[in-house]
Amino acid sequence: MKVFFAVVLLVAAVSCAPQDPNATPVPIVSQTSNLNPDGSFQYSYESGNGIKVEDQGELKVVEVPKEDGTGTQQAQVSVQKGSYSYNAPDGTPITLQWTADENGFHATGDHLPVAPVANP
Repeated sequence: MKVFFAVVLLVAAVSCAPQDPNATPVPIVSQTSNLNPDGSFQYSYESGNGIKVEDQGELKVVEVPKEDGTGTQQAQVSVQKGSYSYNAPDGTPITLQWTADENGFHATGDHLPVAPVANP
């Protein structure tokens, strides 16, 4: 427990360390945000260094297993889809598109590895 406490203190001390005073702040050049009473939302922003982020979501009713294992029940979940893009340090454009729903999190992007397809 003492080791854990020491590690937490070390992490806190490092995160409080002064930032580079010569670093130039990156401005947000555009931003939108919309939160609706029905739980749906949409937001996006773009920073001055070329980072772009988009996300939208809505509430959906799905069937989920009961905790006691005796069947299913309906539950309201947030389903979302979005994307982000930026330039890698070598200048390569990176774009990732993703969905998160009752089937899990799924991401696609040209930079992501793809498992080989087995020949039947």
